[in-house]
Amino acid sequence: MTTTATSAFQPSAHPSADGTSVSGRFEALEQLVELGAGRLDQELLDETATLLGRAGQRLRLSGEHTVVTLAGGTGSGKSSLFNAICGLELSPVGVRRPMTSQAHACVWGLDGAGPLLDWLDVDKRFRYARASALDGSGGRETGTGTDGSLQGLVLLDLPDHDSIRAAHRAEVDRFVTIADLLVWVVDPQKYADASLHRNYIVPYARHAGVTLVVLNQVDRLQPEEVEDCVSDLRRLLEAEGLHKPRIVTTSTVAEGGVTGIREVLVDAVTARRARTERLATDLGALVDRFAAFDGGHEPPAAVDDRRATALVDALTDAAGAPAVAEVMESAYELRAVDYVGWPIARTAARLRSDPLRKMRLTELRDELRGAFTGPVGAQQGDVDNALQGVTDEVVNGLPEPWARSVRAASRSHAASLPEALGISLKEALPAFNQVPRWWWLVKTWQYFLVLVTMIGLIWIGLLVFHGVFGADDATDGLVGDSGLIPYVAVLVACTFGMGALTSSACRNVVALSSAKHGERMEDHMRTRIRAVARERVLNPVSAELDVYARYRALLNGRAPRGDSRAL
Repeated sequence: MTTTATSAFQPSAHPSADGTSVSGRFEALEQLVELGAGRLDQELLDETATLLGRAGQRLRLSGEHTVVTLAGGTGSGKSSLFNAICGLELSPVGVRRPMTSQAHACVWGLDGAGPLLDWLDVDKRFRYARASALDGSGGRETGTGTDGSLQGLVLLDLPDHDSIRAAHRAEVDRFVTIADLLVWVVDPQKYADASLHRNYIVPYARHAGVTLVVLNQVDRLQPEEVEDCVSDLRRLLEAEGLHKPRIVTTSTVAEGGVTGIREVLVDAVTARRARTERLATDLGALVDRFAAFDGGHEPPAAVDDRRATALVDALTDAAGAPAVAEVMESAYELRAVDYVGWPIARTAARLRSDPLRKMRLTELRDELRGAFTGPVGAQQGDVDNALQGVTDEVVNGLPEPWARSVRAASRSHAASLPEALGISLKEALPAFNQVPRWWWLVKTWQYFLVLVTMIGLIWIGLLVFHGVFGADDATDGLVGDSGLIPYVAVLVACTFGMGALTSSACRNVVALSSAKHGERMEDHMRTRIRAVARERVLNPVSAELDVYARYRALLNGRAPRGDSRAL
């Protein structure tokens, strides 16, 4: 019985086929997991972490050995095929099913195989060693000039994938995920078995490069029937996504019936590519799943200026900065009265005003500062309203997980924003709580006028005293001459009027400057609020957008920020 092989494994002629590129993609995929943590589907992240752990272990183990699994259903003859390839009766064969309850391993070349078999968790009772010189294969020339040795092969005979025992199926599932080369053994009666195709062929369709399908027991068919079975099997495999499937026909009872599969295995162990191809395929499958979260276009680096300005405006209103500026403007005018107002009029007004006014005025700054030490500075509801829509434009086109993470970043400090805004207003107050120098000059001038007025009144009193009580007629001069009373009265009236006029003029100036003072105060508070908005809202959004940009760079093969690792 002759065998048919549609293709064989050949040694790599390209350096990119070795473990270097796999290691680079491995590291880049690790970065994708880090960037996606807390953002992407946790199941995907967990699966990737599991694969990376498994792939990392495999890369550290022997690269000189190729792990090949013989898997199949009940009665497919995989154990007989295992024994035929090994040349010894190593795996039990019989009518009772299932015969193989645990994986059996045959190793060609023991150096470095021990740790690999331990990692594969093959029971030491079912480990067998073969020497190349005793493998009975003879020798054949290959395209690479090497002999037909199976040196480096780790061949595994697995339990039935359709076994009634769950432990057997779990054993098959485990080895299918870690083997370098998958060999599915089918027979002419059950090659279309639904469980095989549904549970293994379809899920691992993209692993066509490291998958071999063996149509066993072809000795039961006529030569023309063999070709029909192979064609029908190929049609099924291609329909299920297995690109250019490798199909080999075998018979364990016919002379030379396993030559075809031995040739494929020799090519595989000679090329030593199956390990890296399997890992590259596994990594590629996960990369494709990560690529589903790539929006397809470069995201903005930050919130645009219009939205940022609108946010600052909203937070300014939420913090009550305009109201504070208005209060400070009024306080500015009130305090100015103590310096530029006419002291005599101010004293008269104070006698009938609220006696607490002075205290409230002098402690106004402390009261305002105390009002901004906590959430009183801004209500949480107002802050939440201010944050609405700040990321609406930057998340357009982003996949939902990333759009959600950007929105979350904008609100990551929402709870602490009221207190931060209050503190920013509190720190803004002292800078404009200074008394202008000209106020002091006016105050000095006003008290000088008061002094002149008081002197004039005393002078008039002395003149009246001398005139009324008939003091010594000889007394004359500035005190004794009552004729000076009208002149002194005019002087007093002038100083009094000058003081009132000065107060009125200065109050007009204060009224104009208080408006500018309020504007400066509001600008100063706005500057501090802008810093809070950038620190607590805009910077977290920019950082999240940067994470997404790095994520896309890795997926598209561009190393982010000088990193040489990319997919």
